[in-house]
Amino acid sequence: MALEGTRALAAALPEIVDDPSSHSARSLALYGAWLCGTCLGSVGMSIHHKLCHTLGGSFNLPHAETHTAVLPHAISYNAPRIPEAMKKLADVFPESNGDAIHGLNVLLSKLKVKTGLKDWGMKEEDIDKAADIAVGNPYWNPREIERTPIRELIRRVWAGEPARADL
Repeated sequence: MALEGTRALAAALPEIVDDPSSHSARSLALYGAWLCGTCLGSVGMSIHHKLCHTLGGSFNLPHAETHTAVLPHAISYNAPRIPEAMKKLADVFPESNGDAIHGLNVLLSKLKVKTGLKDWGMKEEDIDKAADIAVGNPYWNPREIERTPIRELIRRVWAGEPARADL
């Protein structure tokens, strides 16, 4: 369900950017959003959700934009521990070239979205505080939550850098 939802959104959203009145693209986006939203009710939350709530709640950052910026970085953080899921995810992004992180970076570029938390007012000096908050309470994640790579992840999101799998 999650893969089909992601596939639908990856196909629909660039078309909506190009033609906001496209009924077929909007219908496909609604279908994808419904599938992905339904999945949220049956899974645990991990680093992506935790970081977004930490960043949004602590630094007054906008909800949807924060989720958009953090998503590729959170996926890249967990990538070494979820290789099968990463292969499947790569298949849903048309321009992934077999790399889910690259595919998501390409999609975000096509959507012309801002991907830097500094664009919404987070200050560079808040990166350390955000990292401390993020690692402060343990929670489930496929990969152990470690401060040094989490701090670097937050720095990259703050700067608006493309995600890459080297954390």
